[in-house]
Amino acid sequence: MNKRIEELDYIRGFALLGIILVNMLALLQIGIPEPHTIDASYQRFLFLFVEGRFYSIFSFLFGVGFYIFLTRARSKKQNGYVLFLRRIVILFVFGMVHMFFQPGEALAVYAVCGLLVLPFFKVNKHVNLAIGMMLLVVFAVMGEKLLLTFPLILLGLVCGQYRIFENLGEKRRLFIFTASALIFSGFALYAQYQLVPYEPFFSMIVIDEEGPIDAVSKFLRAGIMVGPVLSAFYVGLLLLLLQSKIIKLVLSPLKHYGRMALTNYVGQTALILLAGRVFNLSANLSYMGTLYICIVICAIQMVFSMIWLRYFKMGPLEWIWRVITYWTIIPLVKEK
Repeated sequence: MNKRIEELDYIRGFALLGIILVNMLALLQIGIPEPHTIDASYQRFLFLFVEGRFYSIFSFLFGVGFYIFLTRARSKKQNGYVLFLRRIVILFVFGMVHMFFQPGEALAVYAVCGLLVLPFFKVNKHVNLAIGMMLLVVFAVMGEKLLLTFPLILLGLVCGQYRIFENLGEKRRLFIFTASALIFSGFALYAQYQLVPYEPFFSMIVIDEEGPIDAVSKFLRAGIMVGPVLSAFYVGLLLLLLQSKIIKLVLSPLKHYGRMALTNYVGQTALILLAGRVFNLSANLSYMGTLYICIVICAIQMVFSMIWLRYFKMGPLEWIWRVITYWTIIPLVKEK
């Protein structure tokens, strides 16, 4: 378990690409696009294929990391529970600071859910799988995105217990999983697409005064309901692609991007707000304009991550997180 699982870094980097696309809308308070424009089409694309899908992946990966951290601590004869509690406390602090700038941030939520999932670490993996799947279905049907975080993290823990990522060489099982997820995703997307509002909309769920849910909210809640299915397909497809050495090499910037996931996640917020302030983007930025800005920010962060990791062992926030977790100064600069 001591060897770093590179596929997890690729998936983290991939998840960051989707998260920024949606976070940009809220951070810069992008208005409703004009009907029958490319902006309106892009809005539909985001809420069919992106919103909630990459957050689910990020949540799941936190659960996987949770398992790996505790398992490695135990193998080194360390008190994993004390270290983990210290780890989630500093994550919560990061999250609360980040929340001042990004109200929809996830780190504080992960810290709370990490504390709730901790007792499940020693529970039988089959029991955890049953509980995780049951809660995932219930919360998905309820359309509660925030509540989905807990079962997603628990299912990440379950994948760690089943050692899924240590056995990725079993391509047949991976292909069957991805093909099944694709089929279910097709049905899920078709069902959500039937609810697509005719006009562009605000990206929030609203209940009117009489109580019934409006058309936009039905569409958005359906997106929350089917989100984990698409997330599973995205992860399966990426893992299949990574079986090719050529594709793995081409996608290698994602690996560096994902190795510094905490730094880059918080950095996305900083760069978005900086761009908005410097170029006064909030006043006239379109939906498609947010896409172009996101591409530039991700490119900058990927290049920065590759250069940084050439000289340092981990990202700056990752280093601070680790120093406080272990309460000791850990060398950051790579030895020549």
